Amino acid sequence: MEKNKGHKFWNFVDNLEGDKVVWMIVLILMLTSIVCIFSSTSLLAIQQHSSRMSIAKEQLVIALLGLGLILLCYNIKSIGFFRFFSKLGYFLSIGLLVFLAAHMDLGTIKAVKINEAWRAIRIGGFQLHVFEVVKVAMIMYLAWAVNEYKNGGLKKPGLIMLITKGKPLSDLWQKIIYIYFPIFSVCVGIMVGSLSSTIFIGGIMFLTILVGGISIKELFLPGLAAVAVLVICIGLNRINPDKPLFPHLQSALNRTENSTEHYLEIMKENPRGSAEYQKALDKIKQPMSAKIAIHEGKIFGKGPGRSTQRYVVPVMFEDYMFSFIIEEYGLLGGILVIILYISLLARGALIVRNCDNHFAKTAVAGLVMLITAQAMMHCFINCDIGPLTGQTLPMVSHGNSSFLMFSIAFGIILSISKMAKKKIDREVAQAEPLTEVRDEIQAELDDLERLDSVDDILKDNFKPGKYSGDEL
Repeated sequence: MEKNKGHKFWNFVDNLEGDKVVWMIVLILMLTSIVCIFSSTSLLAIQQHSSRMSIAKEQLVIALLGLGLILLCYNIKSIGFFRFFSKLGYFLSIGLLVFLAAHMDLGTIKAVKINEAWRAIRIGGFQLHVFEVVKVAMIMYLAWAVNEYKNGGLKKPGLIMLITKGKPLSDLWQKIIYIYFPIFSVCVGIMVGSLSSTIFIGGIMFLTILVGGISIKELFLPGLAAVAVLVICIGLNRINPDKPLFPHLQSALNRTENSTEHYLEIMKENPRGSAEYQKALDKIKQPMSAKIAIHEGKIFGKGPGRSTQRYVVPVMFEDYMFSFIIEEYGLLGGILVIILYISLLARGALIVRNCDNHFAKTAVAGLVMLITAQAMMHCFINCDIGPLTGQTLPMVSHGNSSFLMFSIAFGIILSISKMAKKKIDREVAQAEPLTEVRDEIQAELDDLERLDSVDDILKDNFKPGKYSGDEL
């Protein structure tokens, strides 16, 4: 009986459609997340008067919900379904950002602050991080917009149609209305809460439309406009440094301008326990502790459950998960995590190559770039390469909204890879008759070669005068 159960399990695994490497990557990341969250949340458990086991159970529930979302998207059999809902991605994103900017409060649904910035919406007992939704929603929207632009399917919005009196839109205006304006408006909405998220999400959106077929030459002016807007915002902040117009922009600039050495000098100049000393210590405590964790992990790590820096870094389980992995599992564990994300990038490129649908290609490329780029940024920052941005390690770090949205992203990738594989299988099936014809032609050629050989033998053996009449 147990043998049959084993066969059923492996048959189930074998019957999974889509890219099996991507399946393996996402499942390994999920299991890693559960183990690491259990081990890294000691300080969080103390702060919440809870236990690590209860936090691990919560993560297990989120992982199961994420797996459910993956299976839900994976079982969608029509690319048209994704294309239909993708065109609503911009309206969803801008609606959530406006809700945040207006600090709306509808009782059970209200905007909330995280780290002194409006970044989330509380819906009952669930806290939705808006930027995590915007990442995935805008990539899918831009995949739709670029595909429609390439196929000539973009239509005038109602207001524009009234203004232009029914005249067709030029290519430039199509891109401005449906591609460039959505990107810029979303970036402005994100900048209210986080400059680092603005730069990261904006960069991914530009890469998505670049992969979708908008040339670098065409993106030069929009890119220049983005830089100009950023410079103007910085200039407005300089007018009144005490009360900057964009406080989160100013804090991001301060993190860039003031290095770790700057704060160390302040600590040397001021006595231990003073206000200046404590402020400087707070600025560098987390990145320094992350570096200590990496240093102490060495090659093989301290072992599961033996991290010490998890008691020092308040967000070890979010912003510094990669450092924690190296501290407990060593450089080998960190390299394994990086290999998983690089493998996802490689498999994504293979899926894109096998897609015959422009929308599918752009969507998969954008989602794979989002996951991989965020993972690499998280790793770099944990190694003190660049200022803290608050980007989590996809599918591993603690964060319900992030985990669920990346689960949707993986589900879409797997669903499209399944469709691409079916296309290849159909082409192979259609090519089988050609193989049979080729075999028949080869057989006829072999017969001709044999006939030619017989002719040569007859010619050699029956040359005039070679044999006498008696011999014949």
